[in-house]
Amino acid sequence: MVGAKPKFQIRDRANRVTSPGARSHVRPPRWRWVAIASVFVPLSLVLVQCGKAPSAGLLAANTPASSGDSFVDRFPTPQFNDRFPTASESLVQRQVALAPPQRTVRTEPVRVASLTPTITLPKPSEREELTTLVSMKSSAFPYFGNNPRSEAPFLNISKGDRRGHRAYNGRVYWQDETYNDNRVLVHVPETFDVRKPGVIVVFFHGNGATLERDVRDRQMVPQQISDSGVNAVLLAPQFAVDAPDSSAGKFWQPGGFKRFMDESAGQLARLTGDPASAKAFASMPIVIVGYSGGFLPTAWSLEVGGVTGRVRGVFLLDAVYGELDKFASWIENNRSGFFVSSYTRYTKRHDRELMEMLRNKGITVTENMDAPLRPGSVVFVQTRDGVTHRDYVTQAWTENPVKEVLVKMAPALTRIASAPSPAGQ
Repeated sequence: MVGAKPKFQIRDRANRVTSPGARSHVRPPRWRWVAIASVFVPLSLVLVQCGKAPSAGLLAANTPASSGDSFVDRFPTPQFNDRFPTASESLVQRQVALAPPQRTVRTEPVRVASLTPTITLPKPSEREELTTLVSMKSSAFPYFGNNPRSEAPFLNISKGDRRGHRAYNGRVYWQDETYNDNRVLVHVPETFDVRKPGVIVVFFHGNGATLERDVRDRQMVPQQISDSGVNAVLLAPQFAVDAPDSSAGKFWQPGGFKRFMDESAGQLARLTGDPASAKAFASMPIVIVGYSGGFLPTAWSLEVGGVTGRVRGVFLLDAVYGELDKFASWIENNRSGFFVSSYTRYTKRHDRELMEMLRNKGITVTENMDAPLRPGSVVFVQTRDGVTHRDYVTQAWTENPVKEVLVKMAPALTRIASAPSPAGQ
C-alpha cells in the first residue's frame, strides 16, 4: 500500500532510516545485530530452551507447504535400494555392518548347592485342555435311510440334483444345507486320565442349534464338564443344522449308537496321543444327556443302539416330548444306571405320565435332587416358573445342571466304571 510504513525500521550510524530491503554500507552496532537476530530466531529454539519444544514431525506438519515442499518432499518414501543390497553387496554384508559389537563374556565355574532343579517342570503326561470338532462317518448325518416311524425315505423331496426332507411342519430342509454335517464336538479336560475310572458324556442337542455357537459357547457344555472335576470326556454330534427338527439320522438304525461309540474310541485315543487307550475308551461307561429335541436320538439309542449295558446314566433337560415307552423300558431293564428328568411346564404333562408308568412297575421315583445319584436312582425335578426353555442347559433347578448331575454321580463313578457290561453290549 502506498505510504504505508514498513513493519520495522533500521537506523544506521547517521540515524538514517533504512528499510529492511534497502542496502546499506554502514555496519550497525553489535547490539543491533542481536536485536535483528532475535526476530529471526526459530520458535523451536526458544521452546527447546524452555523444555517445551514440539516434535520435529509436529513442526513439519504445521509448516505451510510451498512448491517443492510437500509431505513427500520432507519425508520421501524409502526406495528399494534403501532396504535391499545392490548387486555388488550382499544381505550378509549389510547385516554384519549393522550388527552390534561383540562383547567378551568372562566365564568362570560356579558352585551350586544341589543338583536337583529348583523349578517344577511339567510331567511328560501333562497336556492342555482339548476342545475340537472331528468329522466322523458314524455321526448322525448325512443319512440316506428311512424314517422308522413311516418307513418312508427320510429324504422325501427332490428338486433337480438336490434332495431334502419335508418336516412335520411342512417346511422342506435340504440335505446339503441341513443334514450334511458329520462333525462331532469333542472335549477332553486337561485333568482327564484314561488310566482312572472315567465316563463318556454324550450330549444330544436340541432344535435350531450348532455345535460351536450353542453347545460350546452359549450352553457351555464343555466348560460344565471341566468344572465338575469328574474324570469325563464329551462327545456331541451335530444333528439338523440350525433347524427345528429332531431327526435322529443314523441313530435310528439298529447298532447305530454302537458304531458311533466304537469310532469315537479310536478318535479319542488319537486326540489324547495314546493309541493304546482305544481299548479303555471302547469299554468306558456312558452318560447320555438329551436336551429338548435331543430326546429322540436319546430314546432310539437306548432302544436299538446296541450298547445299552454301557449306558449308566440318562439325563433329560426339558426333553420328555414323547417316546415314553422307550424310556420306561430302559429304566426297568437297567437298574445299574440312573435316570434324571428335569422339566418345565412345557413337558410337565409327559413327565407326570412317565412317573406314573414307572410307579405302576414298582419303581421308586424321587422328586428332588437332594441325594447323590446312585445306580437305580430315578429322579424327576420340576423347575420354578420363569425358567426359560432356551437357557435350560445353563439354568434349570440350579445353575449349570450338567455339572451338577456329574458331581452328584461322582461317588458312584468307581462302582459303575468297574461293573461288567452285559455280553455283547
